Amino acid sequence: MSKREFNLVGQAVKGLAPTQLARNPVMMVVAIGTLVCFVMTPIGFAEGEGGGFALTIALLLLATLLFATGAEALAESRGKAQAGALRQTKSALTARRLSADGQLENVAATELRRGDRVQVEAGELIPADGDIVKGAASINESAVTGESAPVLREAGTDNSGVSAGTKVLSDTLVIEVSANPGESLLDRMIALVEGASRQKTPSELALSVLLAMLTLVFLLVVVTLVPMASFVGVETSTVMLVALLICLIPTTIGGLLPAIGIAGMSRAMRANLVAKSGKAVEIAGSIDTLLLDKTGTITLGDRRATDFAACQRVRFEPLRDVAFLSSLDDPTPEGRSIVTLASAKGVDVQLGEEADGATFIAFSAETRLSGVDLTSGKQLRKGAPNAIAAWVAAQGGVVPGDFDALVARISRDGATPIAVAEGQTLLGVIALSDVIKEGIAEKFLELRALGIKTVMITGDNPITASAIAATAGVDDYIAEATPERKLALIREEQASGRLVAMVGDGTNDAPALAQADLGLAMNSGTQAAREAANMVDLDSDPGKLISAVEIGKQLLVTRGALTTFSLANDVAKYFVILPALFAASVPALGMLDVMNLHSPTSAVLAAVVFNALIIPALIPFALRGVSVKVASATELLRRNLLIYGVGGLLLPFPMIKLFDTLIAPFV
Repeated sequence: MSKREFNLVGQAVKGLAPTQLARNPVMMVVAIGTLVCFVMTPIGFAEGEGGGFALTIALLLLATLLFATGAEALAESRGKAQAGALRQTKSALTARRLSADGQLENVAATELRRGDRVQVEAGELIPADGDIVKGAASINESAVTGESAPVLREAGTDNSGVSAGTKVLSDTLVIEVSANPGESLLDRMIALVEGASRQKTPSELALSVLLAMLTLVFLLVVVTLVPMASFVGVETSTVMLVALLICLIPTTIGGLLPAIGIAGMSRAMRANLVAKSGKAVEIAGSIDTLLLDKTGTITLGDRRATDFAACQRVRFEPLRDVAFLSSLDDPTPEGRSIVTLASAKGVDVQLGEEADGATFIAFSAETRLSGVDLTSGKQLRKGAPNAIAAWVAAQGGVVPGDFDALVARISRDGATPIAVAEGQTLLGVIALSDVIKEGIAEKFLELRALGIKTVMITGDNPITASAIAATAGVDDYIAEATPERKLALIREEQASGRLVAMVGDGTNDAPALAQADLGLAMNSGTQAAREAANMVDLDSDPGKLISAVEIGKQLLVTRGALTTFSLANDVAKYFVILPALFAASVPALGMLDVMNLHSPTSAVLAAVVFNALIIPALIPFALRGVSVKVASATELLRRNLLIYGVGGLLLPFPMIKLFDTLIAPFV
């Protein structure tokens, strides 16, 4: 036996502790039944009969318990290796804390408290979760995300958040600690993967109550069988009644329920989604409305130049060349994309020499334009259409009559127009387009089929927002959105009885993230956003919200499917066992004994064996999750009933008959 298998067995045995079993009413009943059978074993041997049957039933029920606790242990074990690596990372962290007088002191990371400031240099590990308050640096976050590509984090931006255990690759940072020991993202990950902080979700608690009530109902059924059996002359022993009870109560879903929940959280962790509780994963599967930021979620995030549109009586080449020259010193992604597009459109690479010694004009929010003044005296500008029009007019030029129509056309197509001018001449417009992510439209179709409404949120003007929304295939959009408008929309949707999810990374997103039923914050975002949300994406990918919904939906579908299967099993076992018990004494029940089982004893033993073995047989389904097909709630229910309901109803008949045949020679 390997060390991992030995640990699994140990965890399964620990799960038999009364305090652990008390959390699961169904398994607690099985445990009591097991204890009763073990007590009845020596009594049976002392009386000369029934001891072997009691011992066999006791061992089978014990196996049922171990399979159930083993399923939970197996689900938790998947994160043990990751937790060990994270603990090792955490224990090795040290810090250089800044004192009030600006001096540095070396301390263990565990001594840091919220509000402390630490200095981290290139090559060092960040000792605690926090926000950068000074500096900018490239950071390797592979310790928590698994992604080795460095990311840029900078003070004063929405990308100022950092996590303990990540490595600074360049420059020096001053970080303000945002979490006390035990509260960091690393601590949460360790607790989640070890299952230490997993609490039952509301629907899991409701299902547990339902299973407890069903167990009580079947207990009453078995108790009433005693006088009935006595009346018709059928002998029933305590062990027989215990075995019958355990076969009829929903032990399958009772044993697998914790594993299903843990596996759902484990799938979220593998997707680099850290949920603050199992409730967050479950809510993700019940979402009715998704609020999605356009930038980074629906589009790639950086606008790219996709076309040059010249005004009337202006040739294409001057527009292309001026756009190229005015963007040579533009460090933004948009500026680089203009240079790339101009090169693809055949600009002469030697043209760049004209910019030698030129004066570059940086973009400012006040002027809303940028450009270059060449040594030849030419003034080249690009910027917002109305700003460029005003600049041309100030130079003594005239705005072409078709300019406004050109700007409007580009806006209607969902692009952002950037005007280009040379001195008194307005040459045309560059179209900067948000590139929609590949496959995102198909994702929205799937979500719509699942009954989920998608709403795009953007700061763009209504014309541009409408075009992008139509192309992406979202159900609705909000243009020129403000934090207050986001919050109001969430409240409106919730007031109508819908569950709402949204994604954000900035401090201004925090109120909406806190208000939403599911708030997904980017790990690279501000601490305020991470604290307000109930789920954090380590990859800082806004599109991960869709993955969170899929993971949550799979958790709910898996739980529903196995619950249906388990209850159908119970109904089938009822009609298999009871006719076998009473057929000999009540001839009228003989017609119901379609299985023609060997004897009441072999029938009960066969049912208990099936009841025990079905749990480990279904563990792979519980851990992997039932695949979620794109369909409406009605279609999902119909599929659930046909596959798991009918399957659960039919499977016990041949399996119990098989076990009865194998057991018959020994009873």
